[in-house]
Parts: sequence; structure tokens; C-alpha cells
Amino acid sequence: MTLNRTEKLGYAFLAIIFIYSLYLGFTNPEYFNNTFTAEDHTVEWGTAIMLLCISLLCLFRLFTISKGKSTTWKIGVFLFAILFFFGAGEEISWGQRIFGIESSEYFIANNAQGETNLHNLVVGGKKVNKIIFSQLLMVAMVIYLIVVPILYKKMAWVKNLADSFAVPVVKWHQTIAFIVSTILVAVIPPDRKWEVYEFAFGVIFFLIFLYPLNGFIFEKEYVKNVE
Repeated sequence: MTLNRTEKLGYAFLAIIFIYSLYLGFTNPEYFNNTFTAEDHTVEWGTAIMLLCISLLCLFRLFTISKGKSTTWKIGVFLFAILFFFGAGEEISWGQRIFGIESSEYFIANNAQGETNLHNLVVGGKKVNKIIFSQLLMVAMVIYLIVVPILYKKMAWVKNLADSFAVPVVKWHQTIAFIVSTILVAVIPPDRKWEVYEFAFGVIFFLIFLYPLNGFIFEKEYVKNVE
């Protein structure tokens, strides 16, 4: 398992974040909850920036190396750009606190935090965040991080599907990084520790999109074999 310089820096950065988070979590939980991981503070902004970086990376690829590539490749890259842009916007409630925008009556009445975002909506007495962004996302993550890499190497149709739609396949050290992150976050005592997990999610996914197992799909020469 060989890591390039960027990957080493990324993991070193993650290590620093977790060391600091663990330190604050055990020594100053009030500061951890009310400042470090609070709305519009360090961790939340870090997550939003990482998600936005992934979106911009996808758009950069779409506008610079898509010439001659298949329609499915372009669709895949475009959808990922939209997905992570949506995630970044949701993370900071689309900038409403930054610009002082009041939530509409609908969001005030149906959003757990009275904010303009979808992940905190309450439907039928249940938070969308818990149903979709926690439970379903966790299942999807397990499939993506563990099942897909195995099937990608063993089943041709899975490989062809992933490559055709420009789906970055994770390397095992990236999967391990997620598992270690999950364990470390579980150890942190304060309630808002999952904000740190989201930040780690953003950093690791940025590394996945930069250096996936099937990185050749983002090379100009790959195009000819995709149609």
C-alpha cells in the first residue's frame, strides 16, 4: 500500500483533527459543543468546504477532460458535482445565517432547527436526517466502502458500470480510514461529536475522488474505450 504525498498530508490532517477533537472532548466538552462543532464554526465550515471542493473537482473534470468521453461518464461526473454541492449547501443551511435570511413559515414549522434545509425536516414526527442521512446513508456507505471494491475486482459488469458512470472506487486504505474515524468518533464524549465525523467524511471522500482505485477513468486517454 503506497500513499502519495497528498494522501499522506490528508491523513496527517485527519489525525490532527481527531487528536484535537479527543483532547477537547475529554477536557472541555462545553467548548467542543458550543464553539468547535457549533453551527457556523470550525468543523461545520470545514465539512462544507470539503464537500464543495469535491463538487468543484467534478466540474473541473467535466469541463476539462470530458471531450470525447461517453454520455454516461459525463452524467456520472455531473451528478456527483450536484450531489456534493447540495451537501455543502445543506451543511451551512444555504448560507441563510451568513446573509441573515429568515426561514419561511414552512421551514419554521417543519424544520427541527427552524432552518432552510432538508436534512433537518420533520416528517410524520420523524427527522429526515435520522431516516435518510443517518440510517440509509450508513447502509449505502457500507456497500460503497466494502462491497463495491470487492465486486469491482471480481465481477466485470460491476467494473464496467462503475467505470462507465465515472464512479470512483475506494482503495482499501480509504476504507480503513473510515473505519478508524468511526471508532475514534465513537470514543469522543460530547453530543456534537458526529459533526467531526462529517468533517472526516468530507476529507476522506475528497481523497477518494482525487485518487480512486479506478483513477484511469479520469485520464484523457481512457475515453476511447468507454463508448
